Amino acid sequence: MMTGMETLRNPFVNKGAAFTAEERVANDVDGLLPAAVRTLDAQEKVMHARFSAIDGDLNKRLYLMGVARENRALFYHGMARHLTEYMPIVYAPTVAQSIQQYDRYYLGSDVAYVSIEHPERIKDALRQYAQGRDIDLIVATDGEGILGIGDWGAQGAEILTGKLAVYTAAAGIDPSRVLPVMIDVGTDRQELLDNPDYVGNRFPRVRGERYDAFIDRFVHDSLELYPDALLHWEDFGRPTAAPILERYRRDVLTLNDDIQGTGVTVLAALVAARRIAGTGYEDTRILVFGAGTAGVGIADQLVDDMVMNGGMDRAAAMAQVALVDRYGLVLEGQENLTEGQRKYAHDPAEFADVADTTDLAQVVDAFKPSVLIGTSTRPGAFDERVVTAMASHVERPLICPISNPTELAEAKAADVIRWTDGKAFVITGTPSAPVEYNGVTYHIGQGNNALMYPGLCFGAIVGKARLISDRMLLAGAHAISDMIDVDQPGAAVLPPVSSLTEISRRVATAVAEQAIAEGLNREPVDDVPAAVEAATWHPEDR
Repeated sequence: MMTGMETLRNPFVNKGAAFTAEERVANDVDGLLPAAVRTLDAQEKVMHARFSAIDGDLNKRLYLMGVARENRALFYHGMARHLTEYMPIVYAPTVAQSIQQYDRYYLGSDVAYVSIEHPERIKDALRQYAQGRDIDLIVATDGEGILGIGDWGAQGAEILTGKLAVYTAAAGIDPSRVLPVMIDVGTDRQELLDNPDYVGNRFPRVRGERYDAFIDRFVHDSLELYPDALLHWEDFGRPTAAPILERYRRDVLTLNDDIQGTGVTVLAALVAARRIAGTGYEDTRILVFGAGTAGVGIADQLVDDMVMNGGMDRAAAMAQVALVDRYGLVLEGQENLTEGQRKYAHDPAEFADVADTTDLAQVVDAFKPSVLIGTSTRPGAFDERVVTAMASHVERPLICPISNPTELAEAKAADVIRWTDGKAFVITGTPSAPVEYNGVTYHIGQGNNALMYPGLCFGAIVGKARLISDRMLLAGAHAISDMIDVDQPGAAVLPPVSSLTEISRRVATAVAEQAIAEGLNREPVDDVPAAVEAATWHPEDR
């Protein structure tokens, strides 16, 4: 049994002043708290007032995460009350600032750290963090591909705190059953290596066989301790993200939401846009600007839907996708293409009339896409030439400048609406205000994978799934698209973040039902909606 001090220092059981008089005696905290008993509601009002008085988003985030480190119930009670206000502070885009200044504000551990220097200590680190708790979900990063800011080494640990906050706030995953892990394999960011206050391993990133062996050891040790846990890979870099996912996805319950979750979120927007525009799979042509891990992952999800739900031949579906990277249109015969890029490379003869395949507007004119997706982190890349080219050959194009943080987005929603005379569907990677144009209010969907991954993973956990299949991913996308009112002028093609709990519940239910339909459940689940509700954690229940 914990001592009173240990109880108050344990964020998973601490309720602060909300402990009743009887609970204070039972938990040996009587005398460690002031006499007044204050409900979670009363504490939350004080918390929000303090939050509102703080200047600067980073300072606001530091305050909220400090509350989370002390009292998970209070933190999540606040997240439930102010989800739309707190989300961009706790997660993207503010979390990027927290990562970049982690060395200045590191106050204590809220994740488990494992070092490539000591593979034999992996189990010990996981046990130390879990403290005997059962674990349903392990979220791990190596910090190489953080948001739009790249390699931040061990400072990438902060992405985990934001990610887990969304998991619980959105889907109701019990925060005590989640294990965040920072996999420290070094960093190639010289400013970190030269920084005397850097908190991680001070050497260049380890790669190759030693890296692969360490990841294998991590997977083995994690699943030996927690055999039914879902492994979520977060913000791994281009050299490792896709290979790690492919290595394990057919054998263990695993997800990379940068590859899979973002793609499924964009797919949900595309399904809704097609319903509003009255177009079909055969009309869909997709141009992805930014052919990295996320861009290729989005393309893969859209192609899977064309094949599995649209009945198309896979080769024909892939031919309706083109990629553009920093060197221009991805074509056969180019050097240094990744495996993902190579499968979407087009014959140069198709674009023989294009004078400059690095000019995005010329590529749009030649390929005539109905969907333009930006994952490039090149601000302003979707300029007026590009957007008007899209609108010149498609009545209702879907344009998705989803790079984040905000300052790295390819376009602003208001510009896209104006340049297309209100005809384009738009989703952005970070929140965008509604756009007033010609008497219509256009609501802009946020193409954030937070709409997808909480419910997706919760559904896999509740459905007792052995794997996350392609059809489970597609089921989640269609569950989101079903929430869109296709008859409302200016309606967003994605539901708002304010509906995140409802989105996650629908996605979780659809994903769990699909897992059972495919026979992927380890044990029977008789009533999926009831199982989802029963497994949902509420801070008030504690």
